[in-house]
Amino acid sequence: MTSPRLHRLSTPRAAALAGVLFALMFGAAIILIRTALPEGAQPGSQWLDAGSARIRVASLLIPFAGIAFLWFIGVVRDGFGRYEDKFFSSVFIGSGLLFLALTFVLAAVGAALVATSGEISPETAVFGQMLLLSLSKTYALRMAAVFMISLATIWLKTGLMPRWLVAVTYLVALGLIVASDLSMWITLAFPVWVLVVSVLLLVRAGVIDLHRDSVDEPQRG
Repeated sequence: MTSPRLHRLSTPRAAALAGVLFALMFGAAIILIRTALPEGAQPGSQWLDAGSARIRVASLLIPFAGIAFLWFIGVVRDGFGRYEDKFFSSVFIGSGLLFLALTFVLAAVGAALVATSGEISPETAVFGQMLLLSLSKTYALRMAAVFMISLATIWLKTGLMPRWLVAVTYLVALGLIVASDLSMWITLAFPVWVLVVSVLLLVRAGVIDLHRDSVDEPQRG
């Protein structure tokens, strides 16, 4: 009896598309939550009536964005190869998973508030509003900043990504840490950064060929 042949798993080249999907879905969820909870709005239960539909849609998008983010983590870590450092990789993975967990809690709180909007008191609505803002602007966003800093440090030490991306990553992460409590719109910097990284990974994997037109044009002549 012959033993079954074992095959080594390899990361699909197009797996970096997960980062693009995360950026689009998470960015849309942030915009929906932010418009449902506008800056300077009077605390109270009125936001549940005006923004319940947007909160509901955002809470539906976030789980799928989280799944895509897990794939994004896997794709980025696969790129480390034999250069992976256990210390920085542990911080990278841990902060990414904490960001994901806090984002899921945020979605669950929003969904619970919308589902019980007709039964909760104004005080409970205010508590839920403050909890949503704290989870998004303070805790989840700072874990995202730690995720970016650890990843930028790995890139800096290994040279796996361009220096300009390392510098931009440090600057954006610092901005998220310092200014995250000022406005929830700053949260959009994280999905935009993930989108840029994903496009670079797709280019390196050959899924997106920036030189295709310049190579093909002489052949057509």
